Amino acid sequence: MIRVAVVAQVIALRAGLRALLQAGEAVEVVAEAASLAELVETLPGIDVLVLASPHLPFDLGVLPVGAPALLLLLDDGRMPQALAGWAGAWGALPLDASADELLAAVAALHQGLIVVSPPLAGPGLNRLLGAQTGEAEALVEPLTERELEVLGWLAQGLANKQIAATLGISEHTVKFHVSAIYSKLGATNRTEAVRRGVQQGLVVL
Repeated sequence: MIRVAVVAQVIALRAGLRALLQAGEAVEVVAEAASLAELVETLPGIDVLVLASPHLPFDLGVLPVGAPALLLLLDDGRMPQALAGWAGAWGALPLDASADELLAAVAALHQGLIVVSPPLAGPGLNRLLGAQTGEAEALVEPLTERELEVLGWLAQGLANKQIAATLGISEHTVKFHVSAIYSKLGATNRTEAVRRGVQQGLVVL
């Protein structure tokens, strides 16, 4: 069970988000508050922290080291620069994200991935990722079109067999592509490959 806390200044917004999140069998909303400061003492028991308010100041400095993954729900499309110094998993979705989008993001963040809705991807995201990684190193060899497709399906959580069926190729061929992706991205597992793919702007979750 993924334990989630919701922070939003508006009571109705908190209630709405709680209802959407608890629609997922694997998610439990264990706390909610109007500000980050109110939740600091309860953070050790939380896996994902959802910050959702158009006027909420994203003062991440109040959070201790080892704080849970962050999911920001934004209404203006601007990525908060406070994320530049954030070492943990984080994500950003529009404030009007659907229940399916929220639950998928929470699940991905729980696995340590970076999650960004396509409408929010852009120069602001690239600057943040560059600040976090010291600017991602250029690939020694670019991924082929097929490898990019496979990486995209890896980011969606599909197994090799499912990717093979989706692309109409053999599972052995998928394994070959996955191995090549690992080598080119300098990754040792799927999570790391997806994370580095996001850093390089090759895939958006």
